[in-house]
Amino acid sequence: MDRFAFLLTPARRVALRLRLNEAAPLLSLCALSLFAWAFVKIAGEVFEGDTASLDRRILVGLRNPSDLSDPVGPQWFEEAARDITGLGGHAILSLVTLASIAYLLLTRKRGAAFLVIAAVGGGMLLSSLLKLGFERPRPDLVPHGARVYTASFPSGHAMLSAVTYLTLGALLARVHQGRGIKTFLLGTAVVLTVLIGASRIYLGVHWPSDVLAGWCGGAAWASLCWFVALQLQRRGEVEPPG
Repeated sequence: MDRFAFLLTPARRVALRLRLNEAAPLLSLCALSLFAWAFVKIAGEVFEGDTASLDRRILVGLRNPSDLSDPVGPQWFEEAARDITGLGGHAILSLVTLASIAYLLLTRKRGAAFLVIAAVGGGMLLSSLLKLGFERPRPDLVPHGARVYTASFPSGHAMLSAVTYLTLGALLARVHQGRGIKTFLLGTAVVLTVLIGASRIYLGVHWPSDVLAGWCGGAAWASLCWFVALQLQRRGEVEPPG
């Protein structure tokens, strides 16, 4: 029995090194490929008009049939949707990002702080460029439940909330050892991202395909940033988890 335990020890060490050094970058690249492919696929369907029928049915289905200006559900639910959608606005995301950067700088994690700046700043730039490139009009079937100023595709709220909250959730998860805490942090980031995107559809300011594309684009960008972070951490340019 001791002999077999001795033989398993090197295997466990190899598995541990594989998990820490190879599995995480591989998973981040797989996620990047999957979400990037999904975004391109959705963009192609939108460009060809194949999503128009389903988009319309979903938006109208979320409204009172006798009054399309009235979303389904009680009035407090509509107000809650406005509160939730605000969590994906530029002002809130900028405040959350700045607070996170200040925390990282105070804890002397300058590499991680610059990574957050690049991830969120790059995501905002990419979202703006994609909107300018596609220039899809906003939904005109129902009255908008919130003010809008930019093009519709992809949803900036969905994309930027994915970029910001998923990136910060992943960074915070790495500084904790407990699996339960890691799951809670990442789960919270995912739930926030989903709720913010869903609120945009409910308020009638985005087509469902806009939000789905925003989620995919934001997750792809966050996966790319995570892969870069892992490579920089290997080279000692980003601090290892505490």
